[in-house]
Amino acid sequence: MELGRSLVALGGSFLAAGLLARAGRRIGLPTIPVFMAAGILLGPHTPGLVLFEDPGELKVLAALGLIFLLFSLGLEFHLDQLIGGGRRLLFAGGSYLLLNVGGGLLFGHLLGWGEREAVALAGIVGISSSAIVTKLLFELRRMNRGETPLILGIIVVEDVFLAFYLALLQPIIKGSSGMTDLALQVGRGFAFLLALAALARWGARTVARLVDDPDDDLLVVCFVGLAVLVAGGAELVGVSDAIGAFMAGLILAASPVAGRVRPLVVPLRDAFGALFFFAFGLRIAPADVWSVAGPVLAAIVLTLVLNAAAGLVAARIHRMDMTAAVTITLSVLARGEFALIVASLAAAAGLDARIAPFTAGYVLILAVIGPLAASHSDAIARLLPGGSRPVPGAAADPAGARPAAPAGEDRPGDLRPRASEPDPLPVPSRPDHADARAHGLAHETGRDRPLDVHPKCDQSQVEQELPRTASGDRAAR
Repeated sequence: MELGRSLVALGGSFLAAGLLARAGRRIGLPTIPVFMAAGILLGPHTPGLVLFEDPGELKVLAALGLIFLLFSLGLEFHLDQLIGGGRRLLFAGGSYLLLNVGGGLLFGHLLGWGEREAVALAGIVGISSSAIVTKLLFELRRMNRGETPLILGIIVVEDVFLAFYLALLQPIIKGSSGMTDLALQVGRGFAFLLALAALARWGARTVARLVDDPDDDLLVVCFVGLAVLVAGGAELVGVSDAIGAFMAGLILAASPVAGRVRPLVVPLRDAFGALFFFAFGLRIAPADVWSVAGPVLAAIVLTLVLNAAAGLVAARIHRMDMTAAVTITLSVLARGEFALIVASLAAAAGLDARIAPFTAGYVLILAVIGPLAASHSDAIARLLPGGSRPVPGAAADPAGARPAAPAGEDRPGDLRPRASEPDPLPVPSRPDHADARAHGLAHETGRDRPLDVHPKCDQSQVEQELPRTASGDRAAR
């Protein structure tokens, strides 16, 4: 009987999350905050139907959701994406992180919730949502816009930062007996990170031979085992399971088997990822969200101000106009899966209980208003003082964009399609494994996907639009 009740509750969780997300999609809401809202509505802190009295019952399954989310992100990440963007792209992305993460850290200190809590809040406030930003660019059909390469570059820089941030976060939030102990824990985390990075650079083919199999079913079993094993090992050595899963994906991303793994991990990521967000919502009491309404609103205002400053800096560096600056600001405004991941790690470490409801309210609001504001960025720019004029140092082009490269001409570091290439959509419904690196997850696009948790630079879709460099590599890689 107990097993039956657990299965009914689990099935109800999946179904409720899916049905609510479908309803939300009809009015343009991203799926991530809806999954979280489903957990709040059906959790023990809300009157009515309660599926799980104890959110801990979903602890392992929710951990699998986190693992598959970060594993999928690692599969899509390539350092060449960052290098190909050039020094200006690095500076723009670095400026965004400095303003937002630095501002988040200062905000955390001003709240007075604690030093460790401030470090967690820096990541919650400072890192944008991979899922929402990537999905937004394609739904608004903005891949040909001049500012889009810069938006993609910012989120790729965030990817790099995320790996180091998670490695640093875990020993800090778990506490240490002194600076020496903290230094040892941080050093151990970075050593683990560097060891796996070296394995990704020089041992990826060996790992690929370990998991590869002609049959997809056995390939799935093997790469799932690898992801969970590395994530568990990371947790054992004091690094978060999230960074372990990310590095496992990074290792396979550099291997010949990556093209086959990417589409196979999608259903696992979507299903268990939805459960991760649902389980996070189970912990949230609506009354607790109301109790931190002041800090939530202050954080939203701070994020708007810092994003605006970062957008202006990025536009000036790349000689773009005010419309481009506003579009950059609003496109990367939404917060989502990474804020929830950090909040989940903070809750597991026993940090201030207010972090979870704060993150819930912060993410719910920004995940909704971010895409809505971004879809009207041009109109918003016209309403601003000087919105019809270029920012200082901007190019004369009123769109703030460089023209697309002529047919046959390649421009390294330019993430936009050539003039001869078609509008971004549609994309192929099934990727050819022989050209898997060029198609990746292209078959995922569309309205039938239950969970859009793509990495910050969604390889499959973006690569459809990107020119090749003279060497034949994609400019975004």
